[in-house]
Amino acid sequence: MPADWRDFVALAKPRVMSLVVFTGLAGLVAAPDSIHPLLGFVAVLCIALAAGAAGALNQWWEADTDALMKRTANRPLPSGRMEPGAALAFGVSVGTGSVLLMGLAVNWLSAAILAVSILYYVFVYTIWLKPRTPQNIVIGGAAGAFPPLIGWAAVTGDITALPVLLFALIFLWTPPHFWSLALFINSDYAKAGIPMLPVVAGRRTTRRQVFIYSLPMAASAVAPWLLGLTGPVYGATAVALTGAFLLLAARVAMSHETEPAKMAAERQMFAFSVLYLFILFGALMADRMLLS
Repeated sequence: MPADWRDFVALAKPRVMSLVVFTGLAGLVAAPDSIHPLLGFVAVLCIALAAGAAGALNQWWEADTDALMKRTANRPLPSGRMEPGAALAFGVSVGTGSVLLMGLAVNWLSAAILAVSILYYVFVYTIWLKPRTPQNIVIGGAAGAFPPLIGWAAVTGDITALPVLLFALIFLWTPPHFWSLALFINSDYAKAGIPMLPVVAGRRTTRRQVFIYSLPMAASAVAPWLLGLTGPVYGATAVALTGAFLLLAARVAMSHETEPAKMAAERQMFAFSVLYLFILFGALMADRMLLS
């Protein structure tokens, strides 16, 4: 029986894609120049397609380990609803198409960064880092940090300080975000043989690292405002939200809970970290619209 269209949607990791698309849109809106609405739509569409392609290739490669984890066992490939060849063809064709469309319709700098983001996620993070080192999330965090650069480059054709700072923000946000999740699904990763930090170094070290990485992330979050690259809406939002982020990270660092079901601090940190980026990048776009 052929895979249902909903299986292809699941293959693209729509929840992850939504944050990728939103931060890419924010980079596009925050850029100082203007872009034709149709080209802007194409650029955002290409970012979404590339994210979906990367998600599909990630699931194609990790089908065996996904089958071992409760959180991922019902995905299209480990559940048997989709053949591996279909997932591979989907990922390669959609990824290649997104890069070519971006280059031909928008510009080749944004297309090049888009291509790098796909290749980095698939080859550097998924294939090389994730199964080999507990630093997989640290180094691999760059994969999800490219969208603001892509959105900005789609409008301006160059890269300046603000998109680089936004890249740094997402790069440094990724370890606290994913390690908070890993703390309460630690047994899943251990069962699948994935060397996430809680599996290799233990929960105490991981909780400390969540807080440690939150500090440079906080600096990168407020830096655009302190350097005069954004306005007061972003500045006030960054200060308030980042303060809350640090408080939650401190709660995680001080937690000694060992039962996943009772890890309230870790669950709150994970949930808030997603909301944090959405609101912060929303404030970035609001600033640009108010100043234009």
